[in-house]
Amino acid sequence: MDLAVQRAELRKSPQERERIDDLFRLIPAGGGVALDAGAWDGHLARRLADRYDRVVALDLTTPTVDHERVECVQGDVTALDYPDDSFDLVLCTEVLEHVPADRLTAACTELARVARRDVIIGVPFRQDLRLGQTTCRDCGRRNPPWGHVNSFSLEKLRDLFGGLRVETSSLVGQRVDTNALAAAVTDLAGNPRGTYGQEQGCVHCGAKLVRPQWRLTTKALAALGIALQKPTVWWRGPQPGWMHVHFVKE
Repeated sequence: MDLAVQRAELRKSPQERERIDDLFRLIPAGGGVALDAGAWDGHLARRLADRYDRVVALDLTTPTVDHERVECVQGDVTALDYPDDSFDLVLCTEVLEHVPADRLTAACTELARVARRDVIIGVPFRQDLRLGQTTCRDCGRRNPPWGHVNSFSLEKLRDLFGGLRVETSSLVGQRVDTNALAAAVTDLAGNPRGTYGQEQGCVHCGAKLVRPQWRLTTKALAALGIALQKPTVWWRGPQPGWMHVHFVKE
């Protein structure tokens, strides 16, 4: 499937619409200039343009957004090329979970620095990074699902944005967790049920992730991994999948 079509289909899903609607409930009425840090396909930048006079859509690769109030720029959230207090709103979602751990503090510091008042952050909530992991065929190393290298709680976000006040927060969507034994058995199978359809390559060597072949032993170990996961799913039940936090700079 074409990448643009795949992204468009994702945005139409009920889970994605629920997540984005929840995110925008936290965003102030608008006016002024907003930054969409990690704009990806530009979907959120377009929605921000309904509320703000000007929107800067920033990503590692210059986004393509056809809207008269959206300016598309190339940039890195760990080193933003803007003065302090440049934006009335800074929105950053689906980004911080991808930032290498040694650059995460820098990214959060930069997002807070360029905000005049409001910072809206969206991250997966307490994601179990063992579930959905992949194995790189090129280097043989394990990868977290969707290239997510960080897991977040509200306490962790508070620490990362320590100079800001939490105005409000919300949890939305659903996730399930696994356990150490189920993860180990699934890993032994080569992680065949991992997120191999993701855009991100291997976080270690950059190679495209390719699903392993479904041999008899692969199927047997994968099935055992699912069976071993079920008690954890039953015991914990569905958990919130995403966390949205509205920080205020005072």
